[in-house]
Amino acid sequence: MISEEEKEELKIELVKLEDEISTLRQVLAAKEKHLVEIKQKLGISLMNELKQNFSKSWHDMQTTSAYKKTHETLSHAGQKATAAISNVGTAISKKFGDMRNSPTFKSFEEKVETTVTSLKTKVGGTSHTGGSFEEVLSSTAHASAQSSLAGTRLPESEEELQC
Repeated sequence: MISEEEKEELKIELVKLEDEISTLRQVLAAKEKHLVEIKQKLGISLMNELKQNFSKSWHDMQTTSAYKKTHETLSHAGQKATAAISNVGTAISKKFGDMRNSPTFKSFEEKVETTVTSLKTKVGGTSHTGGSFEEVLSSTAHASAQSSLAGTRLPESEEELQC
């Protein structure tokens, strides 16, 4: 238990502490106001401060060993992934090159050329014998475009297709 005398002393000390805290708050408010005035005179804005704080924090983070180790690991993984994707691309290109020279593709190419020539004749273009696969496709596309421009109208909706 606390005696009456000790209670009175504690109450007096409490009042003194509250007064000191109030005084310190007033001093702090005055100093913060003075700080804002100085920053305004120097042209330092809140945005500039945020940028500086962010830059400093970013720099501090980049200098940590954990960041450096993670950066190195991810960089190495990225290099490995790039190499793997490059190898896959090279393999696919080689496979398509091999396939293009295969008898199956040559047969397919001949069938497409025959079909295109037949379509050109039906559409009204001139018969073109020979020529490369690319030339035949190009001329067919050209003939088809001319046919469309000449008044041949294609259906634009599902209803027109069903009629």
